[in-house]
Amino acid sequence: MLELKDVDFVRDGKPLLSGVTLTVGEGERWALLGPNGAGKSTMLGLCGAVTHPTRGTVEILGRRLGTVDIRTLRESIGHVNPRHPLRSPLSIRDVVLTGLTGTIERMARWEPTPAQSARALELIDLLGVGALADAPWTTISQGERGRALIARALISDPQLMLLDEPSTGLDVAAREQLLEVLDQIHTTHPHLAWILVTHHLEELPTCTTHAALIRDGQLLAAGPVDEVITTDLISTTFAHPIAITHHAGRWTATTRRRTQPN
Repeated sequence: MLELKDVDFVRDGKPLLSGVTLTVGEGERWALLGPNGAGKSTMLGLCGAVTHPTRGTVEILGRRLGTVDIRTLRESIGHVNPRHPLRSPLSIRDVVLTGLTGTIERMARWEPTPAQSARALELIDLLGVGALADAPWTTISQGERGRALIARALISDPQLMLLDEPSTGLDVAAREQLLEVLDQIHTTHPHLAWILVTHHLEELPTCTTHAALIRDGQLLAAGPVDEVITTDLISTTFAHPIAITHHAGRWTATTRRRTQPN
């Protein structure tokens, strides 16, 4: 689904990513973790064909950046950004349909087919906001917006989905509802690969299969989630003594207390 090989990314003479290598397979659900400023958003931009590497190669769905029509490639990538810049009172139904055109607003003179309209309603129901299909975007909660944006990302039947801190701005109940939805999507879309960016372990769904840890633009570890989300590796990534616990498929992080000498 995705391969980054020896990728460097430099902006204004400053290296933001250095030597990043990562491979994401079909149906794998990755967590990308790291402190603020580590390079997570920069890396996601490469994965979403938004930016090109300064050095190295990025292959998305078997097609290499720099040799493919970016617009066509982006149609196969679903992007969930809780900071979606919509300001007009589009209905949830219309917001989901904009995922077919890759626009923020409904395109002038564009009308969905009956099958596309039916698919939008199907996804809205799947995401648990069916009763709000005609509700204006400006009146719904942040949690409801988050679920609508996932439906928007799924409507084009992407092979790869990128979730950029999808729990931003959610209270505890809304966060838990969102994570339940992501676990449900795993069962309804088993071949969909995704990368979920966060710096909070509590925001990872139970269906997470792999994790990558990034700090100062470098990947410190990448692989099966149980091998990567460990006390030692997380402590190194965040430069703080952190104790990791794993229960019922969920992770928590607390400060690791150093043993006092006798």
